[in-house]
Amino acid sequence: MFLLDHTHDPLIGSWVPGADDHPDFPVQNLPLCIFARGTDIEEPGRAGVRIGDHILDLSAVVAAELIGDPAALAAATAAGRNGSLNDVFALGAAPRQALRHAVHALLREGAPERDTVARMLTPVNDVQFRLPARVGDYTDFYAGIHHARRVGMLFRPDNPLLPNYQWIPVGYHGRASTVHVSDNSVVRPRGQVAGPDGSPSFEPSSRLDFELELGVWLCDSPTPGTVLPIARAAEQVAGYCLLNDWSARDIQSWEYQPLGPFLSKSFATSVSPYVVTPEALAPYRCALTRPAGDPTPLDYLSNDLDLAVGGLDIDLEVEMSTATMRAKDMPVLTLSRSSSKHLYWTVAQLIAHHVAGGCELNAGDLLGTGTISSADETGLGSLLELSRGGQEEIRLPSGETRTFLLDGDEVTIRGRASHPGRAPIGFGECRGRVLPS
Repeated sequence: MFLLDHTHDPLIGSWVPGADDHPDFPVQNLPLCIFARGTDIEEPGRAGVRIGDHILDLSAVVAAELIGDPAALAAATAAGRNGSLNDVFALGAAPRQALRHAVHALLREGAPERDTVARMLTPVNDVQFRLPARVGDYTDFYAGIHHARRVGMLFRPDNPLLPNYQWIPVGYHGRASTVHVSDNSVVRPRGQVAGPDGSPSFEPSSRLDFELELGVWLCDSPTPGTVLPIARAAEQVAGYCLLNDWSARDIQSWEYQPLGPFLSKSFATSVSPYVVTPEALAPYRCALTRPAGDPTPLDYLSNDLDLAVGGLDIDLEVEMSTATMRAKDMPVLTLSRSSSKHLYWTVAQLIAHHVAGGCELNAGDLLGTGTISSADETGLGSLLELSRGGQEEIRLPSGETRTFLLDGDEVTIRGRASHPGRAPIGFGECRGRVLPS
């Protein structure tokens, strides 16, 4: 599942202009997406592959009969399903891997099909992106232990981690209907907020926050009621994206007991437009190590291979700009630099636990890892942490201050896996701007 092959060779270049020096999308990446040409919001979305600063139209590749089976099956499935990669995800790993190999062969330097394929490319600035898949279900986990511990310190200084955290991947069922692709504006939510005397009022949230996360797109799960061994759980991953699970902290603090967040989370979740495949990330697999003394996971969550390579080494970054900063043409402010290595649970463990009780997963379902913060102060993945629960103001280059997001603020999450001697694998960006309630 995680084996390296010729598509990872950093010495192989592409004939597509700008692809070889691209920090995110060289020929070793090739993420999937759904796009439409121009600005017409009514134009049907079509499946594509990002290469450099262009999008390759898979429907054109299919029409020209440039690839054979099983890659042709995956490409035709994508091309024949307007505006959705669900059916491609459902095919599983083998056709997806074959499609990667076939597209890599078409785009690599020296490809004999170059002149034909060149006519199938569209500059990325000339397209609009759609949500990669129809999200049937969305589950947000809480797998970032440094975030969990730091937030716990705000409310339970003597006992920041609850007893179950190191035993069980904690998560909750989110709202699929409000998952949107990057650049979609986020309207400030309304909900019940507790007043000083403990009685609530219904009003716009004044403690709007972002959360730095990875998103995981899923394939179909085994038949409900059957056991999914942890050794096979990673096979259910169709790809990865960046994810911002926007949060209304004041609404959340009132409503989350005893059942958990509701209106404080259901109003918006933003994802980046590209599906970065597990195959592209094979060079960046790593171990997720637990501190000495932490409990060993139960057997259904334990696997030697997953312990050795179940983690991902992806650098993550959060940027912010305000309306004033943009009006003055000021550079964005980097709020956080973190890494997916700071997750406490692997993606395979999240999936294995998710289905252990009999839950069925469907192609196109989405998981969020939970906020990924680092152990030090440079990688805090939310304003709740950065402002110490709203007690400390964050000073911006414009002279403004923030504890939580105001209207007009824009948050951008970026992700990239890179290492000397390996081709960089980027995720693009996950961007959203806050609009008034």
